[in-house]
Amino acid sequence: MPQDSGPRDRLTGSADRPAVPDIGRAAAPDIGRAATWHPPAATAGLRLLLVRHGATAATAERRYSGRGDVPLSVQGMMQAKAAGGRVAALVDQPLAAIISSPLRRCLQTAEAIVSPLPVLTDPDLVECDFGAWEGLTFAEVALRYPEQLGAWMGSTAIAPPGGESFQDVGRRAERWLCGLRQAYPTGLVVAVTHVSPIKLILREALAAGDAFLHRCYLSPAGISTIDFYPDGGIAVRAVNETAHLDGAAGPTSGPSTAAGSAS
Repeated sequence: MPQDSGPRDRLTGSADRPAVPDIGRAAAPDIGRAATWHPPAATAGLRLLLVRHGATAATAERRYSGRGDVPLSVQGMMQAKAAGGRVAALVDQPLAAIISSPLRRCLQTAEAIVSPLPVLTDPDLVECDFGAWEGLTFAEVALRYPEQLGAWMGSTAIAPPGGESFQDVGRRAERWLCGLRQAYPTGLVVAVTHVSPIKLILREALAAGDAFLHRCYLSPAGISTIDFYPDGGIAVRAVNETAHLDGAAGPTSGPSTAAGSAS
């Protein structure tokens, strides 16, 4: 992912202060409170709930599913309903917006979130374009495109044949997030999207390197929570929360590669 020319990029803060708070102090939980696994309320900034869509037939078969507009499977619909229930439990203030990738699997998941708000769509939230690899398993890609696969796994600047690099997806995700923070500097927003955009947003929020994309695992209908504060501070509250999926988990992922699952 390319960085801005300044010493800090737009997602991680300003040049004159650290972007990530000192976890030992500012982000430490209040141990005097009753034990709870609900994130504290976001009263002075933006809280973003990132929801991965539920499973599809491609997820169950571990196939790359990028721009293909596949619907949720029966299992995926169950997962979406469970995610909607968990989002409802996390909402401690009126929702400012529900925003989704325009692809059907995300829209179906977003519609499971009960809210009086309409579901907005943004094309910057679509999954990576896997080009010639769309619909193939990792094993099939490794057999047919061994050199291209090796190059893709070794660099976020490399795209699948006819597809899109993770750097390209990262630029889209960064553009979307910057616009979101301008439109909603405070409040609670739910975004329903795909593995690649979620991983890239989390990577920037954690000030992590590209290895994060290889090592972070995101389940269908998993929920990640990030707080963005007006002073530039960022707190990642949860990554791939899945307790709500007990009994509805089903297939856990699409192709698992060093670059992560993608669907």
